[in-house]
Amino acid sequence: MKYFTATTAASALILGASIAFPAAAGSPAGTDPVKTSSAASVFGSYDPYGDFSADKTASIEELFLPWEDVDLSTLPLADAYAQQRGRSLLITIEPWTWSKDWRITPPELRDGILSGKYDANMQAICGLVGQMKSPVTIRWAQEMEDTNGRFTWANWAPKDWIAAYQREVDVCRKVAPAAKYMWSPKGAEGLEKYYPGDNYVDVIGLSVFGLQKKDNDETGRDRNFAETLKPGYDRVAGFNKPIVVAELGYVGKQDYVSKWQEDSRKSYAEFPALTSVVYFNQKEVWPWLGGYGLPDWRVTQHVLP
Repeated sequence: MKYFTATTAASALILGASIAFPAAAGSPAGTDPVKTSSAASVFGSYDPYGDFSADKTASIEELFLPWEDVDLSTLPLADAYAQQRGRSLLITIEPWTWSKDWRITPPELRDGILSGKYDANMQAICGLVGQMKSPVTIRWAQEMEDTNGRFTWANWAPKDWIAAYQREVDVCRKVAPAAKYMWSPKGAEGLEKYYPGDNYVDVIGLSVFGLQKKDNDETGRDRNFAETLKPGYDRVAGFNKPIVVAELGYVGKQDYVSKWQEDSRKSYAEFPALTSVVYFNQKEVWPWLGGYGLPDWRVTQHVLP
């Protein structure tokens, strides 16, 4: 069975998904995260609905794809889509199948990667990456320090995750020598134990999400973008690499969303290594701990009454 994988608006349209392309980035007033006057960071998005398809300020197109049951025909389509819009590609490769019923256990995945069982999976994807005309950054097995059980590659012994990451980068470099590589922790305490070394990292990615209800439950007030970014940023700044918010999302009332959309595009003296923010324009698929359900980060949906 083939699964919809390289989920950009381009591949969704061609593969027959039900997606409407707006004539312009048509989010409700105050919800489009790129319409600010103080924009400083490069903006991009993971955008399976095409909400940013006509947005000329977006210069990064993010894809998520598994390395099993992957429909590789979507990658050339994504390359063409990015070229038409003058965008680079950020490809998040998740080392599993998107079918939950087929997923193996964390030890099985770890042992398979370290034994070379999955080298061909990475070679197949990166072989096409090597033929792409768009600039490409590979983000493999993100949020490895996360402990909530979401990812089968997360919370491994650091030496095992590092060995797995290094192996997959080595495999990819052989067939995609021009690609860049992103090490992308969630931003949590202890992430430094998973750093794979300067030779394996061109850029660092972080995940930054604002959920107004959670903010107020935990602190009695709203948190802003800078406050939420700072702990993770401080933990990775010492590696002296460019830093990208590889997944950005926010949900709340209008004033909260407006504040986040503006602040996430500002230049900050305290974050000199921050170069880009990439909006995660999709509903969450894994329940947030604490009973917060599945936040809908999509820009056309995320303002609460």
